[in-house]
Amino acid sequence: MNQFDYPLGATPLNPDEIEGLKLKYITTRAELDRWEQENIQEALAWLSRRRKADILDEHFIRQLHDKMFNKVWRWTGSFRRSDKNIGVPWSRVPIEIRQLLNDTKAWIDYGAYAPDEIAFRFHHRLVWIHLFPNGNGRHARLITDVLLTELLNQEPFSWGSDDLSNASTVRKQYITALKAADEHDYELLRAFVRS
Repeated sequence: MNQFDYPLGATPLNPDEIEGLKLKYITTRAELDRWEQENIQEALAWLSRRRKADILDEHFIRQLHDKMFNKVWRWTGSFRRSDKNIGVPWSRVPIEIRQLLNDTKAWIDYGAYAPDEIAFRFHHRLVWIHLFPNGNGRHARLITDVLLTELLNQEPFSWGSDDLSNASTVRKQYITALKAADEHDYELLRAFVRS
């Protein structure tokens, strides 16, 4: 069985989830990151050529995760079936995502917040729910950028202008901002997303 080192704030996979690795020759985190990044590049190409559809839809959320990781993992696009060190209990994931999608639609329809605030609140809640066994941060950042560009007519976030997948000072700032948002303090996240 493969054992991977995880950067700060990453959620470890359980043995059943690791068994879902399609590429059995992957043994290090660096190899896993490389293959996942190649898969994400294919998902970006798919996003650019797909027919525009409602992105605030559970089907699209699952489909995007599948496109991002389907060459590497068997369980892509499926909500997690185990509890993690972060996130809601796994049995609440479907309920929480429906509530988030409904809330986000209402925020947009009623102009409850400025576009950037809608996007970073959406992002925070996606990460907080923690839909999938792996790739939640990358998925949440990408779908937030799709929300910004396709529904809110804004530029994508810069996300600290660094690769947040690896341990770095910028990743620590991101995790700190998310933890502050857990306590309903969004100021660090507001500053981080456009830094």
